Amino acid sequence: MGRVTARKPVLRIRDGLHTTRPDTLTVEEPLELRVGGRPLTITMRTPGHDFDLAAGFLVGEGVIHEAGDVAGIRYCAGATDDGGNTYNIVDVALAPGVAAPDASLERNFYTTSSCGLCGKASLDAVRTRTTWPVADAPLRISPDTLATLPEQLRAAQRVFDRTGGLHAAALFTPGGELVCLREDVGRHNAVDKAIGHALRGGLLPLRDTVLMVSGRASFELVQKAVMAGIPMLAAVSAPSSLAVDLADDAGLTLVGFLRGSSMNVYSHPERLAPLPVAP
Repeated sequence: MGRVTARKPVLRIRDGLHTTRPDTLTVEEPLELRVGGRPLTITMRTPGHDFDLAAGFLVGEGVIHEAGDVAGIRYCAGATDDGGNTYNIVDVALAPGVAAPDASLERNFYTTSSCGLCGKASLDAVRTRTTWPVADAPLRISPDTLATLPEQLRAAQRVFDRTGGLHAAALFTPGGELVCLREDVGRHNAVDKAIGHALRGGLLPLRDTVLMVSGRASFELVQKAVMAGIPMLAAVSAPSSLAVDLADDAGLTLVGFLRGSSMNVYSHPERLAPLPVAP
């Protein structure tokens, strides 16, 4: 769609000298997600891979579990006064027999950090809705291989190279091969796009996959990984306390501060093998 980046004038001051020149910025626009024609949620995102975003969000909500649960995804026309298509409204048609999400005002989306749920209520909500428990997932990866993932992720961030303003989420094999990478202004959107890509390709559950993210590890990112059957989440920055609680409870291996050969393993370190021998 050509709307991932935009050019804006900027005053640049360097070493006391100033110039005016165009700068490349990341585009941020709202996306309204509808299911069966009913509005469900709105998120601010970077346009692109919107169908993956919609599918991944519904995986995280426990609405869909496989590609066959979706009958179709389309952009909605008529979003403007003249009936034009802004490509900012996506409607998901569920397959026959797939229950639609409850879109009432009373419904709490526990996928967002502002949902009003916390502590045990949040953990129980994820546990009861998880289709693919990850505690028994057989994934194993060496620390040396894990240490290569941040550099691979960074190298594959094409839009970040132009703007410096995007988060990234990537799926890797235990051997360190890149399966899918998605970028977005929102870290949760980037994860949804990666998971949605996997669902539409018939790859769920991702029980032999590592999810690598470019920022911090929040509760909602751990939740999205668990709902997709991903047994390991690695982040270049810190996790939150509730993210660690959920990871420990769900059986997910959570790695933070993954930078070079250094990392902190906050839960279920048994998936990192072999571990270095302490001197």
